[in-house]
Amino acid sequence: MPSSPVTTRSARRTRRIHRTLRLAGGSAAVLLAVSACSSSGDSSAKSDSSSGSSKPSGTVTVFAAASLKESFTTLGKEFEKQHPGTKVTFSFAGSDSLAASITGGAPADVFASASPKTMKIVTDAKDAAGTPATFVRNQLEIATLPGNPDKIASLKDLTRSGLKVVLCDKEVPCGAAAQKALDASGLKLTPASYEQDVKGALTKVELKEADASVVYRTDVNAAGDKVEGVEFPESAEAVNDYPIVLLKGSRNADTAKAFIELVRSAAGRRVLTGAGFLKP
Repeated sequence: MPSSPVTTRSARRTRRIHRTLRLAGGSAAVLLAVSACSSSGDSSAKSDSSSGSSKPSGTVTVFAAASLKESFTTLGKEFEKQHPGTKVTFSFAGSDSLAASITGGAPADVFASASPKTMKIVTDAKDAAGTPATFVRNQLEIATLPGNPDKIASLKDLTRSGLKVVLCDKEVPCGAAAQKALDASGLKLTPASYEQDVKGALTKVELKEADASVVYRTDVNAAGDKVEGVEFPESAEAVNDYPIVLLKGSRNADTAKAFIELVRSAAGRRVLTGAGFLKP
């Protein structure tokens, strides 16, 4: 029996409604999917932006050779000025003592050594994060009393009888370098004492407890008129490279890296060469 026109129109209308609902549902699904992707992308972008734009903050602990005291103190203040909210704390001592402390678990972020040999103690213990980079070099000088009353003019003069000379301990970079210079010139010297770091050796002369000492030229410069410096050619045979590295146990690696970047920058080098250090 043929359908009536009213029934046919009703059926068509019902099919159109169902088709419209299906299309609407599909569009809604697509919108939801795009929204989800967009939301996920925004979240990811924000996360990436957040991690990539982190600024130096917090405290950085730097273990540095005693001979770096004046220069690094200046650079630390400059770093804090450039990055408000940061603080750089230092531990200055003989490089061998610092290396032993680091391998023994002392908390630190950066190590700046006065020789590759002492840096190797840390790298061999796998306590360094990355490869150490040489940032300056340093050369020896004889420190005498002001006015050089004993007329010391050469390394050989230090071997004169009756002269009280102090050296850095042979395990400390400045002591190893002094011994290398003495060996290069074929000289033998028995010091009045061996000091644990270069500042200790210099202080003996500043306090007039010794007539002379073999230290770095940077330390002679830092002492001002408290001592007088005497250059000697054998020092060219014992120039020390100074490496710096981020430590694996760093609790503030990003800020520590930023401090290392300052040390190695043109501005950092100006401070260091101004103190008497040599370019690497």
